[in-house]
Amino acid sequence: MKTKTPYWRLSGFYFFYFATLGGFLPYWSLYLKECSFSAAEIGELTAFMVGTKVLAPNLWGWIADHTGRSLRIIRIASFFAMVFFAGFLYQQSFQWFAFVMVSFSFFWNAALPQFEAATLHHLKAEPHRYSHIRLWGSIGFIITVLSVGYLLDLYTIQLLPYLIVILLACIWLISLLTPEVSTAKASQAALRVWQIVKQPEIIAFLLVYMLLQAAHGPYYVFFSIYLKQLGYSSSMIGLLWSLGAGAEIIVFILMRQLLKFVSLRRILLVSALLSVLRWLIIAWYADHLWMLLGAQVLHAATFGTAHVTAIHLVQNYFGQHHQGKGQALYSSFSFGLGGMLGGLYSGYAWDAFGGHWVYSFAAILSALAYIIAVIWVGKGKAFCHQ
Repeated sequence: MKTKTPYWRLSGFYFFYFATLGGFLPYWSLYLKECSFSAAEIGELTAFMVGTKVLAPNLWGWIADHTGRSLRIIRIASFFAMVFFAGFLYQQSFQWFAFVMVSFSFFWNAALPQFEAATLHHLKAEPHRYSHIRLWGSIGFIITVLSVGYLLDLYTIQLLPYLIVILLACIWLISLLTPEVSTAKASQAALRVWQIVKQPEIIAFLLVYMLLQAAHGPYYVFFSIYLKQLGYSSSMIGLLWSLGAGAEIIVFILMRQLLKFVSLRRILLVSALLSVLRWLIIAWYADHLWMLLGAQVLHAATFGTAHVTAIHLVQNYFGQHHQGKGQALYSSFSFGLGGMLGGLYSGYAWDAFGGHWVYSFAAILSALAYIIAVIWVGKGKAFCHQ
């Protein structure tokens, strides 16, 4: 008997998860600046957060693949992420913020890679439906970005941590409603995970996504500060962030049809090239609103198509027995190591060189990712056969 896919519960998790990011990404650096942290300290705090993605997703992925119970891990992680984030309400010293950031993100970074794997297991033979579920995350992001931007124009930014705690509680509650999926255990696999990872194409794939996310570092950490310096209001900053997420939605709607005609390799290469263009526009033309609008639409490629391509490549590379670890490795190398390096270089270079050169360096990283992808990624040699 065919089990019905819990579409709305899966979509609901993505909605609240990325709604939380919608409250966090555009405004957290502004909150840290309001707390009197320097650009270097903001970069370090961001690096502490994303740096846990190097270890945490792999630890949780190993546990998930050996127990076959991804949703139980997601529920535990979501609960403790909510509890630890509330610690930001206690005091505002750098040492305390660093402790809370690491503690919170250790659990926060466990949830999404395992939910990606659980979603693909629920979809089974219909992985093309992933993008139609994932688009609800972008919708949640847009709603929160616009709402929080409006609220912060009316009230103090000290309201922000309270809003994020509420959204984290919603993630935990929706995880309780999502049914567990029984997955294949890693012990049943024909290949060990390291036999897959050591292949040159897999190494190149992870390196490409690490570079692409490192290029996003100054965007996630300093884009709002950059726009504030250029005279944009909080509401306009929210609109610009939401435009990027809106472009993602179009991609997620069209991706199912696009994959019928265009290879994963070609989509990745075009995404990397457009990343170079986007960061150069933000570097040198952000004071021209119409150019900035175009750069934000390119988020459809620099994140949207690139991320969906990665999810499908991980599924092809790692097979059903290593999905948890595969998604975790992708997350730890890209959003983890790449995000940490992006936060560090942008934080240390921001005051010394300014936004123009920091975003120009991001374009160089994207160009390097393109070159590596051209040579090694997506040529069909490293697919895992179970």
